[in-house]
Amino acid sequence: MEKKIIALPNGETYAYLEQGAEYKAEGKTILLLHGNSASSVHFMPLFRRLTGVHLVAPDIRGFGDSSYNERFSSLSELADDIKLFADALGISRVCAAGLSAGGIISFELAVKYPQFVTSLFIIQGGSHKGIPYYKTMPGGSFDKFTSKEDLASDPVFIARALHTLEKKNAFITNLFWKKSIYVNKKPPMKDNKMYIAETLKQRNLVDLNWALIHFNMSEGHNGYAQGTGTIKDIKCPVTFTCAALDKIVPPAIVMDNAAAISGSSVLEYKQSGHSPLVDCPDQLAADILEHVKKHE
Repeated sequence: MEKKIIALPNGETYAYLEQGAEYKAEGKTILLLHGNSASSVHFMPLFRRLTGVHLVAPDIRGFGDSSYNERFSSLSELADDIKLFADALGISRVCAAGLSAGGIISFELAVKYPQFVTSLFIIQGGSHKGIPYYKTMPGGSFDKFTSKEDLASDPVFIARALHTLEKKNAFITNLFWKKSIYVNKKPPMKDNKMYIAETLKQRNLVDLNWALIHFNMSEGHNGYAQGTGTIKDIKCPVTFTCAALDKIVPPAIVMDNAAAISGSSVLEYKQSGHSPLVDCPDQLAADILEHVKKHE
């Protein structure tokens, strides 16, 4: 499957995968939003399994083969990109299915464009309180990052990750996925090589992490930003996956998200880590179809 390309009114160019366009008129569009260190290609297990629906998966700005003409500082800007992308394709209503950081962008999308997002299917989505990350100071204390430049110089994670991306180091990238994401099953070798190549295309690491640490839809303060309280404004049906083996988004975060959205439901995946796409793709695809059927 080859990516398509479309120009957005804001000057960015989005690459995307699409399948089942004939179902778009029926309002059965599932918008797949990938997470950090990924692209639309990581959703290939779903493209192979989901039929009878319109699937669209963009590479978000600065990921994969999409442009990165303008830097960003918030997930709200990325949500606006996604809406422009959907408008350009003539898509008026979607079930937004977001994975990891894509799940958080889906929250933002649902709040900003409630007529557009008819339901949410959140796959191991990050916290609605954001992902605060602090720098280690002498003596073992911690402090906030004060600028993007400050964040980029972080020797613990960001600087190392930037070096890995700059050098296109597939070995280190593969090691990261194996140890933190694929804690149960591993993807086929051919697929894994394709996924790693897509991961190494990321150019927005600092911007995305800056946006994640300042994101906060709760009513409290997360250490970086006072919450907007807008998580309660999500009124559409929401289904969460809760993977028992996830090291990135543990069950406690999923349950906290679910508790913040009235009427949401949770699906437990006992033998899955952060990527149900690899650990239990058949179950995930079936659950997404059931969610769409129930809420279309």
